[in-house]
Amino acid sequence: MSLRVGIIGAGPSGMAQLRAFEAARAKGADMPEIVCFEKQSDWGGQWNYTWHTGIDGSGESAHSSMYRHLWSNGPKECLEFSDYTFDEHFGRPISSFPPRAVLFDYISGRVEKSDVRKYIQFNTAVRWVNYDESTEEFTLFSQDVKTGESTSYVFDKLVVSTGHFSTPNIPEFEGINTFPGEVLHAHDFRGAERFAGKHLLMIGSSYSAEDIGMQAHKMGAASITLSYRSAPMGFDWPSSTVERPLVTSFEGSTAHFSDGTSDDFDAVIMCTGYLHKYPFLSSELAVNSPNVLYPGNLYKGVVWQQNTNLFYLGAQDQYYTFNMFDAQAWFARDVMTGKIALPSEAERAADIQSWLDAQAAIPDHDGEADFQTDYVRNLIQATDYPEFDLDAVGTLFKDWMRHKSEDILGYRDKAHRSVITGTMAETHHTRWINAMDDSLERFLNGPSQNMNTHAMATLDADEILSKGK
Repeated sequence: MSLRVGIIGAGPSGMAQLRAFEAARAKGADMPEIVCFEKQSDWGGQWNYTWHTGIDGSGESAHSSMYRHLWSNGPKECLEFSDYTFDEHFGRPISSFPPRAVLFDYISGRVEKSDVRKYIQFNTAVRWVNYDESTEEFTLFSQDVKTGESTSYVFDKLVVSTGHFSTPNIPEFEGINTFPGEVLHAHDFRGAERFAGKHLLMIGSSYSAEDIGMQAHKMGAASITLSYRSAPMGFDWPSSTVERPLVTSFEGSTAHFSDGTSDDFDAVIMCTGYLHKYPFLSSELAVNSPNVLYPGNLYKGVVWQQNTNLFYLGAQDQYYTFNMFDAQAWFARDVMTGKIALPSEAERAADIQSWLDAQAAIPDHDGEADFQTDYVRNLIQATDYPEFDLDAVGTLFKDWMRHKSEDILGYRDKAHRSVITGTMAETHHTRWINAMDDSLERFLNGPSQNMNTHAMATLDADEILSKGK
């Protein structure tokens, strides 16, 4: 009997696992019996944008946290597949910070060429998974979200590739029930147009707060206040944006901060992160971790320590994304097929601890990028995944972080060089702060939406609004 593999989720991680098996098949390896379960009607996971919030059209929880006008907040050269480049997909250079639709087109193009869609059951939610230790088999119960029909499957190996940026972490604040304006989590944010002329409070100090805050500025918000728990981000914000320590309470539309200050706001967006949540797994099989670069209990960040037939992809915080998911998927594939022999439980535990110790010693953001670079390198060296210059990618991450600190509104206008092809990205026809159409067609073919030739980082919200943008 051939190997039976179940894959839960057809986002970038699940797509990577399908591609890993297909790449092995192309080299003559036997293909396992694969079933991939995807709750949505198309692949792409987070990148499969929907207007739905809370509950989707099938009565399921809305998976995607994507929003209109989301542009990559890191250089595409840092996430490029080594076996399928941007040059190959688009046939010409494109700029370094594409919008959501362009990246969705890119990741879809690779798996479309691999003919792996046939393994995916769309509109299918996984309801529960049992594991039988005596037979070393998983029994998976799924349900068609359109018809309600339930089905069970038996697998030898199970891959969890559902991600961990879909279940919001929502804190409570004294008096927030009295706030008369809109309160939402970043997971339910779909666009900043409605915040034009409004005073907006962002609770959080990481990527979501930074990006949604600057999109709101771009769309004409009157002011942005970023409330941090531990430390301010410290970017050179536009004059209408300030950082304050954590909110302590609300009185109506007034928010009080831990430094004794207060201010009035029209809306609150909680950019407070996400929870690892796997409702289809028992606690003995489910990752339970904060969003860190190396969750405990996963050998090589992939193999469940107490059950080596269970694999997780993309369970960590991420500098690397698409290409790291590839490295994990190739490693998981080779463990599943026996090409990689796992060491003893004690040796695996020691390896996990060595990574946890290294993580605890990371001094700064540059160190985080170096840590994940080393992690991805460690995975790639164990498989036949096409190698690429990881040190060059690590340098790109550091350049990107420096550019952000220098110009939070202009860093996306920088051009970077592909470490795979050597191609220099083109400078986009429109500066990010002017780009109000994030469609694939407009991105690739223009025309420019630039309003003037001045340094856009100096423009304030009132100036943007005065120009009708």
